[in-house]
Amino acid sequence: MSALPAPIIVNTNIIFSALLKNRTKFAEVLLAENHKFFICEMVLVELFKYKEKIVRLSGLSEDELIQLFQVFLKTMHLYKEELISIENRQLAYQLCYDIDKNDTAHVALTLELDGLLWAGDKVLKEGLLKKGFKQFFEH
Repeated sequence: MSALPAPIIVNTNIIFSALLKNRTKFAEVLLAENHKFFICEMVLVELFKYKEKIVRLSGLSEDELIQLFQVFLKTMHLYKEELISIENRQLAYQLCYDIDKNDTAHVALTLELDGLLWAGDKVLKEGLLKKGFKQFFEH
């Protein structure tokens, strides 16, 4: 009996990339059925905040962008950030505070689910690796 694959926590920049160029490797992986993806509530807030920019850069109409995002959302599980333990939130903050505080929720969720973080941010990955965090998803 094989072990279940680790949950994959999807960082906002991965979804941005998949929406900007929906024929990318990011989009292909998100649409694959062999992974269990999770996102924090913050992802929805950031996508809403930058919706006009994503529409402009993607070349998609707003309706097309919404449809594509809806397809991606069907492959992901939304995790309420308040359900993450205080210990994992504190550890994530310690790991992220001097790299990028905005990624604290993603790292906290990764710790909470004992999953793998899928992030395209090289500075974040290098900074976390230096601190001993190695739970990354590589596609």
